[in-house]
Amino acid sequence: MYKYVRFPGFKQKALTLSYDDGIRQDKRLIAIMQKYGLKGTFNINSGCFAEKYEGIERGRMTKEEALDLYLSSGMEVAMHGYRHFSLASVDTALAIEDILTDRKALENMFSRVINGLAYANGSYTDEIIELLKKIGIEWARVVGQSEKFDLPTDWMKWQGTCHHDNPRLMELAKEFVEQKAHWYYWGRNLQLFYIWGHSYEFDTNDNWEVIEKFAEYIGGREDIWYATNGAIYDYLQAAECLQFSADGTFIKNPSAIDVYIDFLDRQCVVPAGKTIRIENGEVV
Repeated sequence: MYKYVRFPGFKQKALTLSYDDGIRQDKRLIAIMQKYGLKGTFNINSGCFAEKYEGIERGRMTKEEALDLYLSSGMEVAMHGYRHFSLASVDTALAIEDILTDRKALENMFSRVINGLAYANGSYTDEIIELLKKIGIEWARVVGQSEKFDLPTDWMKWQGTCHHDNPRLMELAKEFVEQKAHWYYWGRNLQLFYIWGHSYEFDTNDNWEVIEKFAEYIGGREDIWYATNGAIYDYLQAAECLQFSADGTFIKNPSAIDVYIDFLDRQCVVPAGKTIRIENGEVV
């Protein structure tokens, strides 16, 4: 299916960022992201507001600070566990209760449905994943670095391209930006660059120039869709819902999101809740 799909604006590339813990350094990071037009998801612990953070200067934001920052910036908020438990290291019932408590608290706080998370400390089990699905969790970020631009094959084990401290960060960015489409690979496959980390690491390592340089280089490009984790998931789920007639002339989109496709050598938008018809390569 995805070989026919394009990201919004008929783009083949998307970029997203993911940062954890609701640390005050998120303010500086978001300012950089906004400067260069980047979007991302911030995974926070609703039971840990205002706590000191392992000696990190300034610690976690208060509930009021977090609400103001993430709402005013237009960034996405996702779960990271109410108390930041390593889910595989605690009783399964406690692990699920911790995520469910976090979900309810954040949804009430931000007045929206929240169905994604980043595993605290990258900790999970297959049993926990199956239980998380039953309480409405639809995507989850793991740790590790693929150094690739592939879409996830398992949304509950969504691995990023790299951590921002990866020594190949700018090399990967250049590869992502300069790679041109051709029929066999880039021409028919969507590409996603996914960066993750913790904003306090820029203070700890005294290397804010890393993210500033990256954002300046990769931001503001017309061929890249800058999106949150959840926006990417929602869009590709909508794409999965497309229905094609037996002869390929009718395409129905039962979702609530417009989907961009390149089908039968014709770029077209299938509007939310609508059916389009393609005849002689033209939408009629």
